[in-house]
Amino acid sequence: MEKSFILHMLTTAKNLSPFDVNMALDAGWVSAVPYTNVEASEVKDLIQDVIFSRSAKALKRTGIFIGGRDTKQATDMLKTAKNSMFSPFEVSVFADPSGAFTTAAGMVAAVESELDTKFNTTFEGKTLLALGGTGPVGQAAAVLAAQAGANVRIIGRQLDKAQRIADLCSEEFGEGKIKIEAGTNDNIAEYIKTANVVFATGAAGIELLSAEHIASAVELQVAADINAVPPSGIVGLDAFDNGKEIAGSSSGAVGLGALAIGNIKYKTQSQLLKQMIDSEKPVYLHFEHAFEVARQIVKSTK
Repeated sequence: MEKSFILHMLTTAKNLSPFDVNMALDAGWVSAVPYTNVEASEVKDLIQDVIFSRSAKALKRTGIFIGGRDTKQATDMLKTAKNSMFSPFEVSVFADPSGAFTTAAGMVAAVESELDTKFNTTFEGKTLLALGGTGPVGQAAAVLAAQAGANVRIIGRQLDKAQRIADLCSEEFGEGKIKIEAGTNDNIAEYIKTANVVFATGAAGIELLSAEHIASAVELQVAADINAVPPSGIVGLDAFDNGKEIAGSSSGAVGLGALAIGNIKYKTQSQLLKQMIDSEKPVYLHFEHAFEVARQIVKSTK
């Protein structure tokens, strides 16, 4: 009897995300096995239990998904998982904490496309504000945009936390090749005057950019919001907006809503989960791989 495609799903949280489970099963994994409240010290033993329980041939039908809510924990667990294996006892691993990596990839790819098609430009040299950027999506999106050439500032309520996250993104996720700055909500009115791009990645139901901000954003080209719960994170931006001009914008800026971004995120996560099944060799996937896929998805729809 042919062995099943089994995805072992690890999370540091109390519960595994039902979204991730549904995505895995719809992508072709037959079984999604949850491991909750996982601690970093337990990862190596769990991984080695997985790889030594099946033959090398059967391991091609085996994978590891890393969830949770902390980007650094997830990337550290991905590294531990990779370092716990050796040929031929290897399986594919995909880290996507809180869906943040695939959401960020979808948002950055969509904004990049709008910059190209509406303004004939790229992220290179753009001034970018990541509002609510201290969270998982904001972190990953900030890194991807900075890697693409943008001058990124992560905005949070407290400067010390925003600075700590900006340093983490620059040094840990960006490997010291990028430099992300920090700022606070108190200074948004000043920052917005020179911003070309805005990512709104704060908590659901919180308005981060007001009508006054939009009116004074004379250099703004694209604004994207991942919040699908009213009120919008960016005033006047509907969750379905997909490149529509933002009401009240003095610069002709266009907006991307949460559901337009979510459609790309959904397809990106699905493709990466399928890639784990289809790949002949083990793959180790995170936000940069998600961005590559999201770019292809956006390009194919234009």
